[in-house]
Amino acid sequence: MNSEQLHQSRMAMLSESIKSIAFKKQQITKEYEKGDEVEVASQELGFIGSYDAATINCSTGDDYCRIKYKTLLTDDESEPLEDVFSAAEIRPVPPHQHETMSENGFRLYDMVDVFDNDGWWFGFFSAKVGDEYYVYFPTTADNIAYPRHVLRFHQEWSNGKWIFHPRQ
Repeated sequence: MNSEQLHQSRMAMLSESIKSIAFKKQQITKEYEKGDEVEVASQELGFIGSYDAATINCSTGDDYCRIKYKTLLTDDESEPLEDVFSAAEIRPVPPHQHETMSENGFRLYDMVDVFDNDGWWFGFFSAKVGDEYYVYFPTTADNIAYPRHVLRFHQEWSNGKWIFHPRQ
């Protein structure tokens, strides 16, 4: 296999892995309380693989919570949007990574989140050109350049703790 074929093969493998993660529900391992800071995973077409910052307003029972978004607004843009989600679509906010990022940096094929369009979008690092980091998003098939300060390593909430995916 030449280097371009190897690159395409790795991108295809990572794309399938990310799609399987993006489409699955979170494990319900935490009971949320009013005021908890969370991220809500969108299951809406075109937004799958994105996480929006929110605050828990209240539990509605049966593993559902009413949340208030931090960055998404109502149609008239007068106040933060509120909605009800299954606890399987909610996760705690991942730990801050500033120190980890400055020590390790990003390598080709690392799974990352990018802050764009008011939320975190899940993809993988596909190239670096100058100061721009290209991230490929398998759920939308976009490959977009970003500055480093809007990137973080992707983590998954599993069995009540945060895990990093192994570097590829």
